Amino acid sequence: MENLEKILKEHPFLEGMSADHLKILVGCASNVVFKAGEMIIREGQPAEQFFFIRHGRVQIETHVPQKGPLLIHTRGEGEVFGWSWMVPPYRWRFDARASELVRMIAMDGKCLRDKCEKDHNLGYEIMKRFSLIIAERLEATRLQLMDIYGNPKDK
Repeated sequence: MENLEKILKEHPFLEGMSADHLKILVGCASNVVFKAGEMIIREGQPAEQFFFIRHGRVQIETHVPQKGPLLIHTRGEGEVFGWSWMVPPYRWRFDARASELVRMIAMDGKCLRDKCEKDHNLGYEIMKRFSLIIAERLEATRLQLMDIYGNPKDK
């Protein structure tokens, strides 16, 4: 089995993070595997983790009444997903499903929140990185809404 510290160090999300902070993160990390079609998280359930995708693709979905699951976006190798562990009440806002075999590093959210409370520099590093992801996701959502609800040009 590969060393978790080495795997985390090589993940793009953690690029440039100090060796000391990486060692702290390893204490909250574990390897996880999901088969194609398997649910990873469910909307409304406790958000206790976030994930570094090492292999495979993950579909982020929401349930639309009388229509079923609606694909919002897909995440793949080298990406991170799941920021609900940071925001009370710590509940998932979407579903996530493995679209193929997925290998990830799961980070225990409570463990990491506790470590960030003790080491505010670590907390700031994590917050800066997640803030970028949240901003990117909001921009992607804005573009999707413009595509769906944009006003057609008058003819």
